[in-house]
Amino acid sequence: MILNYQMKKTLYISAAVIISALHAVCQTPDAEFFTVIKRPQPYGPKITSLLQHQTALAWKQDEARRENLQNIKTEKELLELQRKTREKLLLMIGGLPEEKTPLRPQVQGNIQMNGFHIEKLVFESMPGFYVTALVYIPENGAAKHPAVLVACGHSPIGKIYYQGLCQRLVQRGYLVICWDPVGQAERSQFWSEGAGKSRYNLVCGEHAVLGNLAYLAGTNLLRWQIWDGIRALDYLLTRQDVDASRISITGTSGGGVQASYIGALDERIRVVAPSCFISSLPMRAYNRIFADPDSDPEQDPDGMISEGVDHTGLLLMIYPRPVMIASAVLDFFPIEGTRNTFREISGVYDRFKIKDRISMVEGYHKHQFSLENQEAALDFLDRHNNMPAKEGLPSIRELDVKDLQCTKTGQVLLEYSNAKNLTDLIREYFHNYQNKKVPSVSSRYYGRGYPDIKNWNVSEYKGQPEMAIISWQKKSHYVSGQIQIDHYMLHHSGGLQIPLLYFHATKNPRDKILLWVNLNSKASQEDWTEISNLVNKGENVISFDFRGTGEDKMNFQATPTEYLNFAVMDSTQIYFNPLSGVFANYIYNALLIGRPYFLQMIEDTEIVSRFVQSHLKVREVRITATADTKMLAREIVETLSDIKPKSSEDINGVRWSEIINQERELWPVHNLMPGGAYVR
Repeated sequence: MILNYQMKKTLYISAAVIISALHAVCQTPDAEFFTVIKRPQPYGPKITSLLQHQTALAWKQDEARRENLQNIKTEKELLELQRKTREKLLLMIGGLPEEKTPLRPQVQGNIQMNGFHIEKLVFESMPGFYVTALVYIPENGAAKHPAVLVACGHSPIGKIYYQGLCQRLVQRGYLVICWDPVGQAERSQFWSEGAGKSRYNLVCGEHAVLGNLAYLAGTNLLRWQIWDGIRALDYLLTRQDVDASRISITGTSGGGVQASYIGALDERIRVVAPSCFISSLPMRAYNRIFADPDSDPEQDPDGMISEGVDHTGLLLMIYPRPVMIASAVLDFFPIEGTRNTFREISGVYDRFKIKDRISMVEGYHKHQFSLENQEAALDFLDRHNNMPAKEGLPSIRELDVKDLQCTKTGQVLLEYSNAKNLTDLIREYFHNYQNKKVPSVSSRYYGRGYPDIKNWNVSEYKGQPEMAIISWQKKSHYVSGQIQIDHYMLHHSGGLQIPLLYFHATKNPRDKILLWVNLNSKASQEDWTEISNLVNKGENVISFDFRGTGEDKMNFQATPTEYLNFAVMDSTQIYFNPLSGVFANYIYNALLIGRPYFLQMIEDTEIVSRFVQSHLKVREVRITATADTKMLAREIVETLSDIKPKSSEDINGVRWSEIINQERELWPVHNLMPGGAYVR
């Protein structure tokens, strides 16, 4: 076939136009096309709008708690508040085991010291759940001794790290038991025999994995930590050389956590002396990211602030027993919070004429049970256990780690063939209660804490954020081929903001919207091919950042003491690390104030939906989700009736019950929903 000149020219021009158009459509836009906030955020810690929002709500809730306590006039009213607080706490942690099974104690060795000896003990706090402990027995000729439980803080060597404190106590005449917390020392739950170490770390890493899983089952890691301590006390009371009327408990840091909760829930303990833990949770929520970013789910029972418990509530449950708070002025547990809590609870003791039973000591140092604080604590214990007054602290002799191990292998999961992992116990707990009825996600969303978004007005931003209004701000727009990208900022809740991208055809956009959601950020350059394909197929696409993610995230890498030690992570992975860091602490703050972050992501989605329906005048809103977001998309569709799925595949996400049944160790912490495993 012979083409004349004019035909060839026409074909060449047409081909050039097509190639040019294809190039314009296929070429990935620059990064600024996907950026709403043009001013780069400097690196460093920042009091973000999300952190301000969380702590403002925490203080508002705490105000109600303080007012409730101030209204107490009689001891009868106080004891009723104490009872209700106990009920709330037990509900938060999923209750305690109903049966005290045989302890089956085994003494695996004996170390003779000067004036005392140490027994290496193993017992079962639950069948197959082995606890390694050291028992320090004085040799002072007394038939019975007052006893002290020493709860361990965060240390890879657990009980062995606290041998100095235990030796000082035993030389004062106390029989002492100190046990390894689950996930530390000889009780690693994720031990790699080949590597000879935990897959995480034995400080906070294992606690985060276990605690996140426990939340889904409607319980808390605290449940098992408290039970270990209660069973350690049960063991002491089997001994003929222990005076059951004089039992005390102390511990620092994570040991202060356990001492406070065990002391609050077990009235057999006469004196309680926590160190480096008691503070005020709204203050703790404000500083934790910058001062102590390691995740400790046992410190964050769901609703601890919103239910009006806080640390004052823990101490209230100890009343009228003696309690002493040891504190560090330079601690990452805010000292002003400690002082406030002490003032509150000492006021209660004073009101009912027993102020001599409460005390506080401050050391001008960082997070530690300093020698000066230990001496003050021992003096307090002596006074309230009718022990002779002594001055100063006796000298100690530190023993090697190997000498104080209770197992030959160094790990109970290697030592005992019938040993159970706590992930197994969490799964058993879930199966025992799996038929219980719980509110749906939708019911929880519209229940307590719902900010009534459905009734908010939508209007243009006037330069000042307001509470119950969605204010939209058109920032800019870009054109790439036949696709236009509009940039919006949505302001709401008096300071929160949502960066949003609106992708649509430059000509005749349809009156339907497709929400494209991703957990970590809105659409970026990497997603252009997918987004442009959707627009070219006739979709209008909205993509936005959930609070604390994408452009709304803090440009700061919180540096934990130890976190995942088995993987190399980039800055995004570090930020969203489920075991430590900025984002995980946002998640735990949300639990304290009783509004899980998962529900807050639905809030953000409802705000966006209200905006697009009101301002963009669309008649249909649908949703499509990336792989990790399908669980969220399913619950969005179940909760927000005006949003439909693009396809059934978009809402075919994993269920919380599957995470427990499969004992998954790592999953997006965004999806943490207490009790979610029971949602059908």
